[in-house]
Amino acid sequence: MAELAERLAAIRERIAAACAAAGRSGAEVELLAVSKTFPMEAVAEACEAGQRVFGESRQQEAAPKIAGLPRDLEWHFIGSLQRNKVRKVLADFACIHSVDSLRLAESLDRVAGEEGKRPPVYLEVNIAGEESKGGFSPAGLIVAAEQLPRLANLEIRGLMAIPPEGESRRWFAATRELRDRLQAASGLPLPGLSMGMSGDFEDAIAEGATIVRVGSALFGHRDYTL
Repeated sequence: MAELAERLAAIRERIAAACAAAGRSGAEVELLAVSKTFPMEAVAEACEAGQRVFGESRQQEAAPKIAGLPRDLEWHFIGSLQRNKVRKVLADFACIHSVDSLRLAESLDRVAGEEGKRPPVYLEVNIAGEESKGGFSPAGLIVAAEQLPRLANLEIRGLMAIPPEGESRRWFAATRELRDRLQAASGLPLPGLSMGMSGDFEDAIAEGATIVRVGSALFGHRDYTL
C-alpha cells in the first residue's frame, strides 16, 4: 500500500512540475490511472491512496471491478470499442477515449439518445498514420467535421492520440494543431487532449494535454500472457 501511494504521489509531483514548466496550472491536467489487466486489489490500493479516475480497455474485465469498488469512482473506457458493445460500455463508463470512426460516433450518439445520456468522448486520431493503430486519419477527421455538430447526444471533448515511440513530442504538437483545426472547422468547443502515458506524459503536458493516461508507472509492468 505504501509503495503504491508513494508512486502515485511521485506521479502527481511530476505532473505538477511539468505544468509549472509549461506555464500551466496543475488543475488543467487530470491523471487517469490505467488499471487494465491489473486486479481489483491494486485498484483498491490506488483508491485508498486518493486516486478516483481509472481507465479500462475491456468491458468484461472492468465490470467486476466497477461493481466491487466504491461507487464514487469514475471509469473511462480507453480500448477499442465494437458497436455491439456500445450499450454496455455506456452503462458502466463515464467517458470514452476511443471513438475511432464517424460510424462508431453515430452509433454512440443513437444509443446515448435512447438511454437518455450525453457522455463525454474523445475522437481517436491515428496522428502518425501507423498501420498498426486505428483511429481517424487527420484528413478524415477534418472531412468529418461538418457531421460532428449533429451528434447532439455526445459531448465531444477533443482528441485522443498515441504517437510512435521515441518521437512523441512532435506528434503531441501535431495533435494539438489538428484539434485546433477541427475546432475551427466544426464550430465545436474542443478543450480536451487525451495524450501522454507513463513514459512521455511530461512532453504531452508541454504540448497541451488535459488528461494523461498512466498505468505502468503507477501499477508496475503488465503481464499480457496471463
